[in-house]
Amino acid sequence: MCVDKESNGRDHGGMTMTPVELPLDHPGCSDPAYRERRAEIATRAEADPCGPPRRIEYTADEDGVWQTVSAALRPLHERLAVEDYRAGADALELPEDRVPQLADVSVRLTELTGWRIEAVPGLVPTRRFYGALATRTFLSTQYVRHPSVPFYTPEPDIIHEVIGHANGLAAPRLAALYEAAGRASLRAISDDELERFSRVFWFTMEFGVVHERGELRTYGAGLLSSYGEIQTFRDADLRPFDPADMATLSYDITRYQDVLYAADSFEDMVEVLNRWFEQV
Repeated sequence: MCVDKESNGRDHGGMTMTPVELPLDHPGCSDPAYRERRAEIATRAEADPCGPPRRIEYTADEDGVWQTVSAALRPLHERLAVEDYRAGADALELPEDRVPQLADVSVRLTELTGWRIEAVPGLVPTRRFYGALATRTFLSTQYVRHPSVPFYTPEPDIIHEVIGHANGLAAPRLAALYEAAGRASLRAISDDELERFSRVFWFTMEFGVVHERGELRTYGAGLLSSYGEIQTFRDADLRPFDPADMATLSYDITRYQDVLYAADSFEDMVEVLNRWFEQV
């Protein structure tokens, strides 16, 4: 692993910098300034984990990455995203010229659907992430992907969290599904049960697709936040929408998904998925 030793123990604004580990193939691994920036943002998230997200003064480069990705995804969403997601995005009104502040997104989500956002320094334990959904709380990172590859990130960054998930959380029917998923995760007592649940979450809330108005469209955050994959998902091996089958299928997070499960309609997806969540 590429360990940010240079910032380990360095004082920043009265706080001890949190070291950040990045894989050797991470775009920012060989960039000390990026690793230090990640450590700074992670430290801010850890400083007050139960309060509203701390405000981050994003740099011009970070705002530029947001502008680039946001502008590229917008027309793709008009053509390829489900209507509920697009309605949520219209209501949330994310800025186009700068990285949004999680605190502002959280306030707006609370007004729209009763959800709130809590900042985390990076990946969190699976049970903690899913369990928070049961209380209408979404755990989100605040850092921005490396500027050298604006259309790629090997881990969830604020672009994935906000464009992919928060826009959906602003739509009532999708917001309710996230909460149902969180409640289901709490009933998945064994590790095997949680793994089955995680696979269903992956093939639905991250990479779910439905037939809508004669076209295949997506409501999955992983597709909605990926400039490359959202343009190719219609070429995947499409299977009937079946959560029981999803729960048995492994997936590879490092490549485009070659198998997707398509519901006949958004309404059918909501009904079937809610029923499966209730049975976990």
